[in-house]
Amino acid sequence: MKAVVLAAGKGTRLKPLTDDKPKALVEVDDKPIIEHCLDDLVSLDADEFVVVVGHRKEQIIGRLGDEYRGVPITYAHQREPLGLAHAVLTAEQYIDDDFMLMLGDNVFRANLEDVVEEQRKEAADAAFLVEEVPWEKASRFGVCVTNGDGEITDVVEKPDDPPSNLAMTGFYTFSPAIFDACHLVQPSDRGEYELPDAIDLLIRSGRTISAVTLDGWRVDVGYPEDRDEAERRLRAADGDASVERSDSAHASSKEVSLSGEGEDD
Repeated sequence: MKAVVLAAGKGTRLKPLTDDKPKALVEVDDKPIIEHCLDDLVSLDADEFVVVVGHRKEQIIGRLGDEYRGVPITYAHQREPLGLAHAVLTAEQYIDDDFMLMLGDNVFRANLEDVVEEQRKEAADAAFLVEEVPWEKASRFGVCVTNGDGEITDVVEKPDDPPSNLAMTGFYTFSPAIFDACHLVQPSDRGEYELPDAIDLLIRSGRTISAVTLDGWRVDVGYPEDRDEAERRLRAADGDASVERSDSAHASSKEVSLSGEGEDD
């Protein structure tokens, strides 16, 4: 299965870490965020990467080259930061079957393979990882509503009155039908073509989309403190007991960012 990685963002909220580099090359535990993403996708048997680049794209291309750990890379150029649905469309010409999609500013230690397995079921048109968040914070995220079978019946981007506390995370699988939906999306109030709006169009057209509950953790590296949090978690996961104690000590005072807040970020 091919894997699309969205890595066109500037990382304005990550300054000063992004003063001289694009967001995807900010290092977490001595490795650029995008390489954490690619490592996850290699473990999921990705057979080709399509990396969507934009801001300072030459740095990403120079770092990764034509392949990563033996998996070939194709680059798609998003010339303007017009939203995630717009970014997905830049990869359309390279995709002809089901594919994985990962936001290139996320660090995961989670059950990504369950999403891929769900996509392989005959009835699935899409699947993605969701995470329960506190109800009082749900309005900050794209949230989804599910039925008793775990199928997604509604998706709303940053609702004032959330119908659910299931937040979408940064890992999805899709059939090529998502491209048709992205073509139909209209700009949101902030002038972007939103991926949740495209997903909602899939649902309304009768497509089957499955929710997979996150087992593990995910950090969306949107701010410098998120980078620090991701490093603490990675080191704890690698067995550093002292860092694990530090992570626990910070848990009550630090909120982990759970959802992307805009592609130009």
